[in-house]
Amino acid sequence: MNRREVMLASGALLVSSGPVCAADSRTYSWSTVPFGGGGYVDGFLYHPKVPDILYARTDIGGMYRFEFADKSWIPLLDHLGREDADLMGVLSMALDPSNPDKVYAACGLYLAEWARKGAIMASSDRGRTWRKTELPIRVGGNADGRGTGDRLVVDPKNSDVLWYGSNQDGLWQSKDAAASFAKVAGPGSHLSLVLIDPSSGALYVGAGDAQSGLYVSPDDGATWQRVEATPNQVPQHAVFAADGTLYVTFARADTPSQMINPSFATGGSVWRRDSKSGKWRDVSPIKPEGGARFGFSGVDVGPGGRVAVSTLNRWWPGDDIFVSDDEGQSWVALGERSKHDATPYPWLSNYLRGEDKMGHWISDLKINPFKPDELIYGTGYGLWMSENLTKLGQEPVRFAFNVKNLEETATIQMTSPTGGATLLVAMGDVGGAAWDDLTKTPKNGLFLPASETNWSVDYAGLAPDVVVRTTNGGHFAMLSEEGGASWSALPTTPYRRPAEGQGWKGPGIIAISAKATSLLWVPEREGAYVSFDRGQSWKESEGWPSGRDQALVPISDKVADGVYYVFDRFSGSILISVDGGATFKPIIRGLPKIESWQSAQLAVVPTRMRDLWVALPDGLLHSRDAGSSMASVKGVEAAWCIGFGAPKSQGGYPATYLWGKVKGREGLWRSDDEGLNWTRINDDTHQFGAFRAIAGDPLEWGTIYVAPHGRGVLVGKPPA
Repeated sequence: MNRREVMLASGALLVSSGPVCAADSRTYSWSTVPFGGGGYVDGFLYHPKVPDILYARTDIGGMYRFEFADKSWIPLLDHLGREDADLMGVLSMALDPSNPDKVYAACGLYLAEWARKGAIMASSDRGRTWRKTELPIRVGGNADGRGTGDRLVVDPKNSDVLWYGSNQDGLWQSKDAAASFAKVAGPGSHLSLVLIDPSSGALYVGAGDAQSGLYVSPDDGATWQRVEATPNQVPQHAVFAADGTLYVTFARADTPSQMINPSFATGGSVWRRDSKSGKWRDVSPIKPEGGARFGFSGVDVGPGGRVAVSTLNRWWPGDDIFVSDDEGQSWVALGERSKHDATPYPWLSNYLRGEDKMGHWISDLKINPFKPDELIYGTGYGLWMSENLTKLGQEPVRFAFNVKNLEETATIQMTSPTGGATLLVAMGDVGGAAWDDLTKTPKNGLFLPASETNWSVDYAGLAPDVVVRTTNGGHFAMLSEEGGASWSALPTTPYRRPAEGQGWKGPGIIAISAKATSLLWVPEREGAYVSFDRGQSWKESEGWPSGRDQALVPISDKVADGVYYVFDRFSGSILISVDGGATFKPIIRGLPKIESWQSAQLAVVPTRMRDLWVALPDGLLHSRDAGSSMASVKGVEAAWCIGFGAPKSQGGYPATYLWGKVKGREGLWRSDDEGLNWTRINDDTHQFGAFRAIAGDPLEWGTIYVAPHGRGVLVGKPPA
């Protein structure tokens, strides 16, 4: 018997446990719903002088600090609000060698003109609190080249001085501990790393411009010269050994303008500069010859002088990590001498298909300077940590998938059904899942295979064990009659994957009627198609809005079978189908028209027929039933996402959850009286950037599920 069956059997459905004061931001608790990684982890930093300080960065999911006691990760950027959501993309990190409490991060997501400009974040308490310094340039934490670095560095001889090598705007310097930055002369515009020689103070910079390569300045950036002994390739990572020996990994692309890492590497090498003679030598463990195309990326030197480097984009037989104990004269490949334990995470076991490989997109690796057994490296789906590296050659090197509380999966759609599974989540790249126990990573509810993007998921309101989803593979849609415990492919599909050169469009959104008598499928940039025989045949819906380039999301009424709705953003109207999706006609006109770059959401209360809400950039609208007009909800100035959950008391109106701005204040809000009054349920330390979806639990009053962009899924609960 699952959680929901227990609640139904005990009569606890929709009943609060007694008088409950309105929850406020001080009483809601937030926790991660465990899935287990799933995203690209592209950088790590151990503090060089103080043990048990380790940070990880991700391209879209923020920055984390590792708790060695219980092997879990603490998210450090959850305080970022909507306007700072792009700062969840962390391009680079920096530590102060002289102060273990100081940490910095270069943050921003994209480099396009429409993107938010970047910022440097500074903390004096290991990431518990932050100071933000806005930059006049953009930072590409999710742009090509994000796997290189680090590009942000603290001068080991002067903690007030920091250097930052930007994606496309040259070299920048701060002389006041990141309170301000100014552009300075550098060796190029597209920089890949910055490194300071701890002995001489010489400044090294990697450049990815037409004259790509490694550059050095002996005079704090006043003059620059290319290190001619190194190749005309883009430096990826660099590290000094304790004796001053310098190791640098390089990669190149077929097109010089492409910023390399984690993609586009077609060649590369590893170089070593001798600390005594100053001579450079190619020490690549293998070479991309004979048709092989790959580069190198991660590099580090352990406390005993052991060197480790990683390949990049070596698709066959796969990326690997090579280890040398003689300064690169000979190397040992870890892949064939390692054991990766994926058993704690069933999705990962399926993702790896029974193979034991190092993984892909190994952009960075680090060896713990105080524990030579511990090597950490990132992949496109999470991170691995070794437990016995010093036993290499004596026994297999054991790697653990230590991603507890580091959830970087990109949630695309999410819902909490009125029965069956507690939570249904469609994710990018790694499938998705149906949760019954929110404290464990799912085993029986996985969306398999766990190597595909799932674009949507929906359940039948009056038959919630019937679930449908769209996915990248097979017939592009799956159906479950067991709440997600098992799946079968729909027999046919109206979606056709575009031919090469025709541009990409995804399989789109699928919805299911309340009693599971019809399916409504809207492939991306197409019309709607309906099936009354569970996918045996499809017919195009009549009356569907004509604007095919807009993102139209069909939703089903959860208590009236065969009723669907859609918000036509282009014309500002809501359309309804009462015949299972065969035909649509407008029922509400005159709503604001939404631009392509704006977001809007039409939602229906799952336990009430035709109770419609529309979240808009400049407000919230509500129509209670067919006899009510669409009215503006007072006090709500912006609505970005909306969901519904169990009412506070038996027979009451369902709790309404809103991500928006109410009376000038941004946040997550709950209303227990149909939008008359709102209570903020998060605080300024739990804002989570931007949300892809929110959903209230229909059985537990006050419980809300949120899907921040790049942070997996979180659950918020009021006090017991």
